[in-house]
Amino acid sequence: MTARIGVVTFPGSLDDRDTQRAIRLAGAEPVALWHKDKDLHQVDAVVLCGGFSYGDYLRAGAIARFSPVMEPLIEQAKAGLPVLGICNGFQILTEAHLLPGGMLGNDHLHFICRDQKLRVENADTAWTTDYSAGQEINIPLKNMDGRYVADEYTLDKLEAEGRVAFRYLVHGAAVDGYGNPNGSLRDIAGITNEAGNVVGLMPHPEHAVEPLIGTGRTDGLPFFTSILKKLVNV
Repeated sequence: MTARIGVVTFPGSLDDRDTQRAIRLAGAEPVALWHKDKDLHQVDAVVLCGGFSYGDYLRAGAIARFSPVMEPLIEQAKAGLPVLGICNGFQILTEAHLLPGGMLGNDHLHFICRDQKLRVENADTAWTTDYSAGQEINIPLKNMDGRYVADEYTLDKLEAEGRVAFRYLVHGAAVDGYGNPNGSLRDIAGITNEAGNVVGLMPHPEHAVEPLIGTGRTDGLPFFTSILKKLVNV
């Protein structure tokens, strides 16, 4: 049976079609979910894609968190449903308290769009098993509110429990994709919940799944092959 992975579209979503394509390339069936849906149509996993849901009014992800589709998503994520939040999706996951901390505007107060080098810190989540811990990857990044923040207790807890999933590679000057692009505390680019089924990150793996687009590499494809293997128990 083909795994079915839902992709939620909110008003202002930008990357839903790209995410559906990445899922299809990995070998799963993408299922379009609308923000007003009151159920998840029996999908096996869900991706909250990038964009500017509801225009990022109030705070990025703050309104989307109350969309009808989020009620079953929150309930099922707490019960183990795999959920991936990319960029705006990561912001929504923090607003929904499925992931700790929050997102603020970039410390330089500018929108940033570039290829970004990351280090995989946790290769044991539902979305990262096709990576290796310590692996360095190159993923496109584009955001205005990408600065991850949390109190020191939460940051220490994330570190101690191995829940920092990705970190920005900081080697000298912030050139050629290196460096912390937005002021995220402890260079955090992505995190996971305790169970490892919910993952959020700011860079966009769906833009790095084919050699002819994005970075010209396929460093983002393992997100989607990882979840497929988990769902079909390969």
